[in-house]
Amino acid sequence: MTTATETRAFEAEVAQVLHLVTHSLYSHKEIFLRELISNASDACDKLRFESIANPGLLSGDPELHIDVSWDKDARTITIRDTGIGMSRDEVVANIGSIASSGTRRFLEAMGSDQKADARLIGQFGVGFYSAFVVADRVTVLTRRAGTAPEDGVKWESDGRGEYTLEAATLPERGTTVVLHLKDGEDEFLDGWKLRGLVRKYSDHVAFPIRMPKQTPAGDDDSDDNKADDAPEWDTANDASALWARPKSEISDEEYQAFYKSLGHDFNDAAAWTHNRVEGSQSFTTLLYLPAKPPFDLMMGGRDERKGLKLYIKRVFIMDAAEELLPNYLRFVRGVVDADDLPLNVSREILQHNRQLERIKGACVKRVLDLIEKLARDEPEKFAAFLKAFGNTLKEGIVEDAGNRERIAKLLRFASTKSEGEAKTVSLDDYVGRMAPGQDAIWYVTADGHRAAAGSPQLEAFRAKDIEVLLMSDRIDEWMLGNLHEYAGKPLKHVAKGELPLDEADKAKQEEATKAAAPLLEKLKRLLGDRVEDVRVSARLTDSPSCLAMSEWEMAPHLAHLLREAGQDVPENKPTLEINPAHPLLQRVEGETDDTRATDLATLLLEQAELAAGAPLPDPAAFVQRMNRLLAG
Repeated sequence: MTTATETRAFEAEVAQVLHLVTHSLYSHKEIFLRELISNASDACDKLRFESIANPGLLSGDPELHIDVSWDKDARTITIRDTGIGMSRDEVVANIGSIASSGTRRFLEAMGSDQKADARLIGQFGVGFYSAFVVADRVTVLTRRAGTAPEDGVKWESDGRGEYTLEAATLPERGTTVVLHLKDGEDEFLDGWKLRGLVRKYSDHVAFPIRMPKQTPAGDDDSDDNKADDAPEWDTANDASALWARPKSEISDEEYQAFYKSLGHDFNDAAAWTHNRVEGSQSFTTLLYLPAKPPFDLMMGGRDERKGLKLYIKRVFIMDAAEELLPNYLRFVRGVVDADDLPLNVSREILQHNRQLERIKGACVKRVLDLIEKLARDEPEKFAAFLKAFGNTLKEGIVEDAGNRERIAKLLRFASTKSEGEAKTVSLDDYVGRMAPGQDAIWYVTADGHRAAAGSPQLEAFRAKDIEVLLMSDRIDEWMLGNLHEYAGKPLKHVAKGELPLDEADKAKQEEATKAAAPLLEKLKRLLGDRVEDVRVSARLTDSPSCLAMSEWEMAPHLAHLLREAGQDVPENKPTLEINPAHPLLQRVEGETDDTRATDLATLLLEQAELAAGAPLPDPAAFVQRMNRLLAG
């Protein structure tokens, strides 16, 4: 083994993170301690899991613990763990470079605000670098469990773009991180301050966090932790699994503190549910609803989810959100501790494990129960929750057929009878005030609330005082492709298919169609193959034209979005519906100049396309056509 010191440059993205950390102004500098203790706890968790199959990894020191100490004279803070440790290659991979895209997303989030809070660091899997918030030099000494003492590694960096690596003989396994503090950071050399931070952020870490014993305030040596004195250690945290304690013994403050340490969040959770299931399969769940979207949800999306932690008999197994909760509940944070899953379980086995499927079903039920309780008992909190996670929840309409009705019951929408853009109308509200004889739930989709509220297809519904749900989120059209009915009532788009008309309306429609037959033929001739058909509309009362779609046709705004995303969407010729009583249609009917008539007819079609959210095929030609008509 070479003992020479090797100097390497950080990966470009890591160097950018370090630059932000060392040159930006941050609040909550104390976050560094939480992140380093969290890393140490993960290392202990990994060793405990690996030692199940290989007990020899614990030889020499069977205890798993984390030590936090400080030295006022040297101006250092040391965090040491007896966990799994790292080999030289792992040090390079874990500290010198980042394999995931977490760092890149962190940089994107920080790029728009150089004064963003340091708390963001932990949410992107780059928590180690928080050390440089308070330190101008960091030293790491580490040896992987199961390797010889001479296989240790020393890593050191000042955070300015390079780091050094050299071999080190280390008598004990695990990792030691030494922070050499910057000038002005002396507050973190106070033992009582550090102990308070441990209690605040890491009290529920499941391993003992030891600190040198301190004599009462006023003793001359109360805060000194000299290198030549062997310290006497005591445990600064509870070091117990909170979820394993009886609910009656846990305060709301303790639940919130555990959530914050679990989810890297400074905000309180909106709600939580803590349950113990006994029987042929026993397990405990502690599940939280965040009050605000964590950055890893919004930026990591569906492919990178670490919402729940899976334990088996309090042994950490993995971040296993995809096995424990479906995609649409990826915002949930918490732990699941099972008593009787096989301890040598792997991801592949988990995905096909019947016991885990039962746990997953129980977790889904608990989460939906919790959201329903929030909606029933705390409407203000529920409204904030829906604003943050409503669109994510809508994915469940497609993904979870068994709970489709329960999920639909929780959703809220704007409507033609609600105030402004506020999404306050539930499907139950709508069904409860349906007009006599109305047999469908009517809705309109658009790429924005104003576009939905101003849709010309709503005119006949407003005239008849029929409520219409205004759906303006981009996910709505996709969701409604799977929500065909609710409470026995079909959901229908106001622009799709034929409107149900009573006998008087049918007679009126037939009469209007017969009277407008020459105009319809003229428009079909003028528009040619740009339209599938032209017909008299039963939907319009004030506007001159609108588009109509078949029952299964995709809305124009959604088709446009999918094409922009590179999806292959078949082209559909629109059906143009007209209001023959409108002056523009009468002008077309009386126009003898074929060129001007064509301009007018095309303008009617393009107006309808714009109102439906479809892009114009030739905007320049539209402007020229409009100018010709305006000029007379």
